[in-house]
Amino acid sequence: MNDLMGAIGGYFSLELPQPKEHYHPELLHFQSARAAFYALLQAGSPRKVWMPYYICDSMLSPLYEIGVPVSFYSLNSDFSVKDEIELLDGEWIFYVNYFGICGAEQNRLLSKYPKGQLLFDHSQAFFQKPLDCLATIYSPRKFFGVPDGGMLSTQLKIRNDFVQDESSYDRTTHLLKRACFTPEKGYADYQMAESSLHSCQPKGMSTFTDNLLKTIDYAAVKNQRNSNFWYLHEALASVNKIQIDRMYVDGPMVYPFLMDNVSLKSQLIQRRIFIPTYWPEVGQRGDSGVFERKLLVNLNALPCDQRYSVKAMDEILKVVSNG
Repeated sequence: MNDLMGAIGGYFSLELPQPKEHYHPELLHFQSARAAFYALLQAGSPRKVWMPYYICDSMLSPLYEIGVPVSFYSLNSDFSVKDEIELLDGEWIFYVNYFGICGAEQNRLLSKYPKGQLLFDHSQAFFQKPLDCLATIYSPRKFFGVPDGGMLSTQLKIRNDFVQDESSYDRTTHLLKRACFTPEKGYADYQMAESSLHSCQPKGMSTFTDNLLKTIDYAAVKNQRNSNFWYLHEALASVNKIQIDRMYVDGPMVYPFLMDNVSLKSQLIQRRIFIPTYWPEVGQRGDSGVFERKLLVNLNALPCDQRYSVKAMDEILKVVSNG
């Protein structure tokens, strides 16, 4: 077994499988995706970054903290960039692979704009490989039970002297409570853990998270996510207002289900099928488009991850059909 301090004997640590390797072994490791973005901005010093209105505040905070000007763009109903962006020298476009289903738009952007000015966010598309662009950012804790972590692939030269995160144990309470009790018992701890990652200042990924990520059976995880996703899609495709291209889906984060039923989300939560709202703060951005506001109100991000079988998918479909 691996012992970080080289000590022999004494009490046991948490029992974990022997670490193997990362799914993306070539990536740079950070405490969080926003920390990775901050390091990228420091290295690249862009004149301006074009950001989608439909994005969480945490990915805007590095821009504001460093003082990089931001312009926003809206999305069409297929998650493509709505309006023509006149990209000047030194400017970047930041595009999110939403829910892991937006590969077609990524390819379109790569064919339209200089690759060295395109930055892709794969926080919701962990299993998608980095593309030939300026940079790709990942957030593994969106997919796995780990206390921290961000990953970065980039053409830029990034500093490698960041202090390593040594506080991951303070963010494990919700993980342990979820393993031992009901999800409700650990939710406040989860919120505290997320709040503890608000700092943008880059740190390296914790040793604990690094080792945890090297114990995961990634093939099994991806297969289960795909199986659950397409099971839901077979039942819901005819009423889902989001069109999904099978070619670009592999190990998705959730099944994005959009329909004109504002009460479905609360019905799912009442049945203890917990789905998030991405992202409440979008509603405060006054010029966000019609599609973004529709997502805020009517999107149901249905769980389809590796924890669940067809039985759980049937429970979800039962609530959706009764809604």
